[in-house]
Amino acid sequence: MFFANFSSKNLYIPNKSGIFAPLEPAKPLRSTSVACLCKKDAQMCGSFYFYTMNNRIPFPKSYTSAHDLVSLLRSRGLTIADAQKAERYIEFIGYYRLSAYMYPLLKMPKEQHCYKPNTSFDQVMMIYRFDKKLRLLIFNEIEKIEVAVRSAIVNIGSEMTGNPFWMTDCHNFIDAAKFRHTLDLIDAELRRSKEDFIEHFKQTYTDAYPPAWILAEVLPFGVLTNIYSNIKVPRIKKRIAQKFGLQVAPFESWLTIVTLTRNSCCHHARVWNKQNTIRPMLPNRLAGCWITQPTDALRIYFNLCIIKYFLNIISPNNDMKAKIDILLSTYPSIDTNAMGFPRGWESEPLWSLS
Repeated sequence: MFFANFSSKNLYIPNKSGIFAPLEPAKPLRSTSVACLCKKDAQMCGSFYFYTMNNRIPFPKSYTSAHDLVSLLRSRGLTIADAQKAERYIEFIGYYRLSAYMYPLLKMPKEQHCYKPNTSFDQVMMIYRFDKKLRLLIFNEIEKIEVAVRSAIVNIGSEMTGNPFWMTDCHNFIDAAKFRHTLDLIDAELRRSKEDFIEHFKQTYTDAYPPAWILAEVLPFGVLTNIYSNIKVPRIKKRIAQKFGLQVAPFESWLTIVTLTRNSCCHHARVWNKQNTIRPMLPNRLAGCWITQPTDALRIYFNLCIIKYFLNIISPNNDMKAKIDILLSTYPSIDTNAMGFPRGWESEPLWSLS
């Protein structure tokens, strides 16, 4: 068993004994809906900046055609061998989306919009394709976690409450307002669902809601995690978290990270070098192996470590590392430092399991 303490700084720094030394007290993050808007002035959230009302100005830019954008990029020092091909990419992918992959290739200061020597549009597309394949890899692994967590919440909740309909019973939850909001989401999903098993239940039974194991099949993962966080009886939450070798607070925190990462993949958002806005917690004790080297907790590597930890519990012989190895070897010029990968990550106890 590996023990670790959570640090609220970017780096998790192990001391000589292998124990992580906290630099500041941990602050659990339970809500993520307005996390990007909580700073006093301006904070980068994905590719967008949010400003206070006093700093707002009218948007100054107008639409620019793909042809003119190619000319603009060339004037800034970007090598484009095939202008027509670049125009097609810009038309069908979007300049704004591609600009996120151009940004790392700019010279300092980046505000001058000048590209580093020998930088080409082909490099931009290489990073774009790598990010796409990374998202597909992540989404495939998260699916296994989502299914396992759904099953644990449904089965343990149903067993310990003794109520098949516990998910829609207000007596099982702490926050009444949160429960009502969740119930509204459940109602919306049931109205929207065209699944045969939902139609069969409505036509066959008089109950207002299906039992938990049917209901959970049509609920988004975010709704399931909200249900978990609102459970009234602590021992139910504890039993579910223990299923994955975690304590309740870090289990909730890691579910938030998994959910946000999943959403980024679903919406085709950049993930490879993006800095997250939510800092994950670490438990005092971990049932499985974990990382020992310092790394930035806000980079995608840390998200991958969380995913790998879950998979090692759910499927000890998983092949996630092999898939990452293949992807990185296919794109050898990708800057793994920008992803948060430390040197020698392959030898970490977490990743040596296969």
